[in-house]
Amino acid sequence: MKDSDFVLIVDDNPTNLSVLSQALKGAGFAVRVAEDGESAIELVQHKPPALILLDVQMPGIDGFETCQRLKADPLTQAIPIIFMTALTDTENKVKGLSLGAVDYIPKPFEQAEVIARVRSHLQLKQLSDRLEQRVAERTAELAKAQVQLVQQEKLSMLGQLMAGVAHEMNNPISCIISNTIPAQEYVSDITNILQLCQQYYEQLPEAIQEAIAQTDLEFILEDLPNLLNSMQLSTERIKEISVSLRNFARTDTAVKLEVDIHQGLDSTLLILRHRLKSLGQRPEIKVNRQYSPLPKIECFPGQLNQVFMNILANAIDALEEAWQQGKRVDNSLFIEVSTEMLEPDFVIIRIADNGIGMSDEVRQRIFDCMFTTKELGKGTGLGLAIAHQIVVEKHGGAIKVDSTLDRGTEFTIVLPVKGEAQN
Repeated sequence: MKDSDFVLIVDDNPTNLSVLSQALKGAGFAVRVAEDGESAIELVQHKPPALILLDVQMPGIDGFETCQRLKADPLTQAIPIIFMTALTDTENKVKGLSLGAVDYIPKPFEQAEVIARVRSHLQLKQLSDRLEQRVAERTAELAKAQVQLVQQEKLSMLGQLMAGVAHEMNNPISCIISNTIPAQEYVSDITNILQLCQQYYEQLPEAIQEAIAQTDLEFILEDLPNLLNSMQLSTERIKEISVSLRNFARTDTAVKLEVDIHQGLDSTLLILRHRLKSLGQRPEIKVNRQYSPLPKIECFPGQLNQVFMNILANAIDALEEAWQQGKRVDNSLFIEVSTEMLEPDFVIIRIADNGIGMSDEVRQRIFDCMFTTKELGKGTGLGLAIAHQIVVEKHGGAIKVDSTLDRGTEFTIVLPVKGEAQN
């Protein structure tokens, strides 16, 4: 038995207390005593014993009521209680056991029997505690494995989807881009021909003169190059989105790569750009980037991008909720993304918003598996649990959240520049 564990003897008879105390101490047990139910409950609440030997017939509250109160308290209900009594009829035994006692010792008692029963029930309690601990550990392991499986499945599906979309976009985009330059050259040649026709307008056949007269040729010749330039800019924009999709969808899980963390942040923001635009009366969500010069860091880029996606998507949700609840009537909806170097071997990424914020109770549970504040069907409670696992376990970093209700939230991610891959 550990020094912090002891057997509590509760009996109003000083002789019984003395005899039992000496017997148990002689057998190697630490012992404390109480002479009534009230003082026993007070002592137990202050420092719980490993086991209680409880007399049934006592002044004040008797042993049955003392047992009932202890079993009603979640902090003391698991303590084994052995009744000591001369009331050995079946009715009293059944009453005591129904209240939660684990055994009965009849009076007058034999010291050897008391010691044997105490030792036996302490061993049972230790085995039970070990089993409960093992069950808790196993449950935690299963929850962790579930998060890993969900994270891997989400990454795989997301990566395949985005890589497929980017691949399908790539061929037509490349075709348009490669044909834009010769198209502009053709239009330039046609423009020169049409300008010559304008110079020699009176010498042209009557049908061509009529066609020119019915068409605003000067405007067409002026606007057509602008249309082509606009089309070229749009195709370059689509190509940029395609590249961002491929960058975001990196699903490497075997080894870490050296990457520019800013590229991952920008790719994620680009994918979420449609959610940042104004919607109805809700104004645009402005993004303020404050990037410091950073070295490339060793990481699993696809997994980190998923972390950024979860945090930024949650920030947008919080901003939309703040707007719907009238918390931001001044139209100031913003997300701030900043990075800095933490000398000498770490980088810091901060993602802050002025959204709805969260209470202290929610903030303390935000990384718990299956915990979500969203309505049924709108959240699984796995996003931030996975983000925590990716940052802490996969990258040896740290992630924390600071938040004030109705004012906003800031996530801080610390990542090592160099590091070994972790399982």
